[in-house]
Amino acid sequence: MRVTRQLYYHEAGYSFRPPKSRAGVRVVAFPELIVPDVRKHLDWLPASAALVFASSTGSPLAHSNFRNRVWLPALAAIGLEGIHLHDLRHTGNQLTANAGANPRELMARMGHDSERAALIYLHSTAERQRALADAVGDAARAELARSKKGTTAKSSGTQRARNRRPAGGSAE
Repeated sequence: MRVTRQLYYHEAGYSFRPPKSRAGVRVVAFPELIVPDVRKHLDWLPASAALVFASSTGSPLAHSNFRNRVWLPALAAIGLEGIHLHDLRHTGNQLTANAGANPRELMARMGHDSERAALIYLHSTAERQRALADAVGDAARAELARSKKGTTAKSSGTQRARNRRPAGGSAE
């Protein structure tokens, strides 16, 4: 999905303007899993619609109409309350971080110029901390098994960790 502009609501209605930052103009990849749903949604929109997220007439969504007619009934139907639309941004970016995205990749995905802005969307969970500990344990177990077989060089632990870093990985 290409992001090239943002919709700005004001007293006189709405207008388009550039995203908040240079990084806001971007291409955002999404999982193939949702392609059929996106296609179905695009087929539902009138051909004249210039927006992906638009009303059935192709005009920009009015926040209160969308919230009352679509969002709140959808939440009620699945038994959730108190979830805000912007929470989806937090969730999607946390899932992306959990999948292994580094801060620079998250910044590009979210359209942020600063790490500080990107960090607002990242949260630590007990599940993620457990997954990280398990991954470190697995790596340590594999390294111990190799060293018992005498297949590791006599370099320091730091040097071995650096040698195992994926291509393009950073030291931080």
